[in-house]
Amino acid sequence: MATSVLCRVQSLRKDLFLSVSRCSVLLKNNYLVKSNETDECSLEFLEGDNEGIAVISMNRPKAKNSLGKVFLSQFQGCINNVKFEKNIRVLIIRSMVPGVFCAGADLKERAKMTNEEVGPFVAGLRQSVTDLSNIPMPTIAAIDGYALGGGLEMSLACDMRTASSNAKMGLVETKRGIIPGGGGTQRLTRVVGPALAKELIYTARMFDGHEAAKLGVVNHSVDQNDAGDAAYQRAVELALEITPNGPVALRMAKMAISKGSDVDLTSGMGFEECGYAQVIPTKDRIEGMKSFIEKRTPVYKGE
Repeated sequence: MATSVLCRVQSLRKDLFLSVSRCSVLLKNNYLVKSNETDECSLEFLEGDNEGIAVISMNRPKAKNSLGKVFLSQFQGCINNVKFEKNIRVLIIRSMVPGVFCAGADLKERAKMTNEEVGPFVAGLRQSVTDLSNIPMPTIAAIDGYALGGGLEMSLACDMRTASSNAKMGLVETKRGIIPGGGGTQRLTRVVGPALAKELIYTARMFDGHEAAKLGVVNHSVDQNDAGDAAYQRAVELALEITPNGPVALRMAKMAISKGSDVDLTSGMGFEECGYAQVIPTKDRIEGMKSFIEKRTPVYKGE
C-alpha cells in the first residue's frame, strides 16, 4: 500500500518535472509566450505599457478548464518559471475559455482513479494551489465565468480577485459528498470569516460576481463586456496601479501580510520587521528617496 502510493507520487513528480522542462523551452525560445491549441496552461509576459505583468492563461475548453493531470502539471510548470522572474511585479491568472474561469476538479478523470490514486492526486492539487499562494509577487485572479470547487480555491490562493457580474462561484463539494480539498476550508475562512465560510460551504451555495463583492470574496466586481473579459481588464487596471512600485518592497509587503495574518500581532510585527530589514540595503530604497527629493518618477530595478 505505502509502496504503491510512493510510486504514484514519484510518477506525479516526474510529470511535473517534464512540464516544467517544456515550459522552460518555450520561455527560452520566445520571451513573450502566448497560448496555443496544445497548451492547457501557458505563461505570457506582457510588454509595452503593461511591462512587469505576467499572465497565466488557462485554456482547456472541452473540459471547462477542469483540473486534470495534464492541466495541473502545466500549471505547476508556469508557476515554477514565473516565481524566479525578479522583474515581474504582478501575476494575473485568467481563462481563455468564454464563460468559464475553472470548473473545478476533472470528475470524469477522477472517477477512473482507484482509492489509492485519489489521495496522491489531491495532494498534488493542494500543493499546486499552495505554490500559487506562495509566489513572492502580488497575484490577481480574473474570474470571467464559472469558478466552482477547485476553481474558486485556486482564486482564493491569489492575493486579490476581480470578477465579472455574470461569474458564478461557490465551494460546492458537499453536494457531491466530499469537502473542499484544495485549501478552500482554510482560505475562504481567512477571507470572509468562519461563520460565513461555514454557511457557504455547508449550503454549497453559488453566487455571482456582484454578490461575491458584497460578501468580500472578491475585491472588485464589474459588469461583463461584449468580449467577455471584463474581469481580466479590471485585473490589468489593478495591476497597473501596482507595477510602478518597488518590486522588492512589494514582495516583502506580501510576505509580512501573508505570514502575519496567521499569527498574533506581536509575531506579525516580527515579520514586518524582517521584511523591512530586507529592503534597507536595496538600491530601490535609495532610488525611492532620491526620486522623491528630485521630484521625479522612480525607476526601480528590483535590486
